Amino acid sequence: MEALIPVINKLQDVFNTVGSDAIHLPQIVVLGSQSSGKSSVIESLVGKSFLPRGTGIVTRRPLVLQLLYCPKEDRENRNAKDGTVDIEDWGVFLHAKDRIFRSFEEIRKEIEDETNRVAGNNKGICPEPINLKIYSTKVVNLTLVDLPGITKVPVGDQPPDIERQIRDLVVKYIANPNSIILAVVTANTDMATSESLAIAKDVDPDGRRTLAVVTKLDLMDAGTDAIDILCGRVIPVKLGIIGVVNRSQQDIMNNKNIKDSLKDEASFLQTKYPTLAARNGTPYLAKTLNRLLMHHIRDCLPDLKTRVNLMISQFQSLLTSYGEDISDKSKTLLQIITKFASAYCSTIEGTSRNIETTELCGGARICYIFHETFGRTLDSIHPLAGLTKMDILTAIRNANGPRPALFVPEVSFELLVKRQIRRLEEPSQRCVELIHEEMQRIIQHCGNEVQQEMLRFPKLYDSIVDVVTQLLRRRLPTTNSMVENLVAIELAYINTKHPDFFKEIAQVPSMIKSGEPSRPANRPKSMFGKPAHQQPIEQNDLIPPRSNGDPSSQDPAEFFNYLFRILPVSSYNDFMKHIQARSNSNPHLNDDATSWVSNLTTNQNGIKENNVNNDNRAFDAHAEHDLRSVLSPDKPVNLLPQVPLDGRSYRNLSANEEHDCEIIERLIKSYFYIVRKSIQDTVPKAIMHFLVNFVKDNLQSELVTCLYKADNADQLLDESEHIAHRRKEAGDMLKALQRASHIISEIRETHMW
Repeated sequence: MEALIPVINKLQDVFNTVGSDAIHLPQIVVLGSQSSGKSSVIESLVGKSFLPRGTGIVTRRPLVLQLLYCPKEDRENRNAKDGTVDIEDWGVFLHAKDRIFRSFEEIRKEIEDETNRVAGNNKGICPEPINLKIYSTKVVNLTLVDLPGITKVPVGDQPPDIERQIRDLVVKYIANPNSIILAVVTANTDMATSESLAIAKDVDPDGRRTLAVVTKLDLMDAGTDAIDILCGRVIPVKLGIIGVVNRSQQDIMNNKNIKDSLKDEASFLQTKYPTLAARNGTPYLAKTLNRLLMHHIRDCLPDLKTRVNLMISQFQSLLTSYGEDISDKSKTLLQIITKFASAYCSTIEGTSRNIETTELCGGARICYIFHETFGRTLDSIHPLAGLTKMDILTAIRNANGPRPALFVPEVSFELLVKRQIRRLEEPSQRCVELIHEEMQRIIQHCGNEVQQEMLRFPKLYDSIVDVVTQLLRRRLPTTNSMVENLVAIELAYINTKHPDFFKEIAQVPSMIKSGEPSRPANRPKSMFGKPAHQQPIEQNDLIPPRSNGDPSSQDPAEFFNYLFRILPVSSYNDFMKHIQARSNSNPHLNDDATSWVSNLTTNQNGIKENNVNNDNRAFDAHAEHDLRSVLSPDKPVNLLPQVPLDGRSYRNLSANEEHDCEIIERLIKSYFYIVRKSIQDTVPKAIMHFLVNFVKDNLQSELVTCLYKADNADQLLDESEHIAHRRKEAGDMLKALQRASHIISEIRETHMW
């Protein structure tokens, strides 16, 4: 069992080499208030004076001290090369492991210099430890950690938060569940106010790993003793309380050696505490610490071994993920290119080993764009969006030209349905853009294994991204052109013989005008907001109201006023032509009209006087001016600007016009649904063929062509400094863990008991 402490010391050496705190090794942590005698206790255990001395805070860095018992016949630690065959004790620092310190004054000087080098000269502290090994024939195997003394008030040029810094540093070490806490308190103060015991109780409430050391027993006031304290009647400590007597400052100044000090300590204890002398003093403390540490190591060793083996597995996996050093760069480059292309295609096809569970990606996202985003967008486009009945009526009239139509013109349907089909082009182009963006995004979802390789070789990663991006860009115009052509194909030929459309036509009522019903007697004042005399007329309109079909049965002036309101005339000749067309049935009609016009042109107020009918409608002054201009034979007026030019003009449609508009609307809906269904089916197919499948099938050849070049491999496989550093750290840690596992395995079962 005595061999357990050297095992822990070896493990300490192994992990100190890589500077890792991942493994919490068993050790004794010494803490106490400033000037409580910590350094004196440690020096008494070593038997040599080697720690820095002075006023204020002296220990400003943790000191990890390994005491190794090394008899003269020990050939493992002693050798002639180092000159340690015949000497009793010497020291070795981890930061200067090639140097042997035979003088303890040199050891003190090295501790001071190393402290100032890292922590500076301003009395500040530093958490980076100093590792020191002391080989001696007079020590027991121990691992001690000396920490800065706990202080409350900064002095000199110490930082204002020195108390917090020291407390954080102390807690970091004693929080290790594998550590034994050695709390140093002074006998001439109240233990209830001991700062070291208070901190120890915070991290070890049950006191299972706390041992108290009472110093300065010889400095208690006359008439008092520490029997109650040493017996645990003041504050009980489970691991025990041991009292020691240190050298005074005067003894240190007089260079009193440790050997003489230990004799004086034994004499004092026999005199002052004869019944407790055997269980107190520095020699007993050393044996107790050795025993506690060995038993503590024995209890921690199984868990420690399990922890080491687990970490070996973790770091082995981590090192594998970083990759090994490259021997054949061309081969490695080809392997990475092939792996990336395979991972890219697998992500599209949904066969990747690393399937996302938090969001859609790759092929699943492409499918969503096709059938959800694109499909819903097309479904939301109404066949008659942006079309009003007046637009449809205007298209019908423009298609008729100067002739009244017996049928709804087919040209108007074709013109309007093409206008609606063009609305499908924009969402189709947007679908191409979304798929292109997703193809670019797939680069980031090629699996953790490929991503790790890409992080390892950032230049290669950037080059691969550039190649894929350029390939996608080259395919984008071709795909856009194909999608444009799909819409253009639908616009090029309106197939009214399409089976689905033909069925719809069969259900549409007759498109032949069956004859418009007679208009009511009270016609609207205007059409498209124009005066009534500019409206088109029907044959029946030539019969005035209440005339019973006979123009001569009413006053001629009233009759001519009525005719002028309803006839589409633009000059005197136009008006007379309409009169002559009816003069065969009434010879006097032409003469009466000539007389009425003559009176109208000589009397400006004639119309106002005679333009009163049963509807009480009258011309205003502007209408008089228009009328005179219309009837003046030498000043014809072009009425085209007064014809409605857009669908914003409003009027009620006739029943026949409503019928025509409904037919066109129904045909547009039917044919638009056919085309929309076709576009919804063919656009995804075109994108898959010209973009997705093309990139998937040609990606590897494109990468090989652009990147697989002998003179390019060295540059592309220039490893990231970050990854190289991480791989070195992981490799060193793996070696340390393997070495630690080997050290633990050397312990036989007999060593455990």
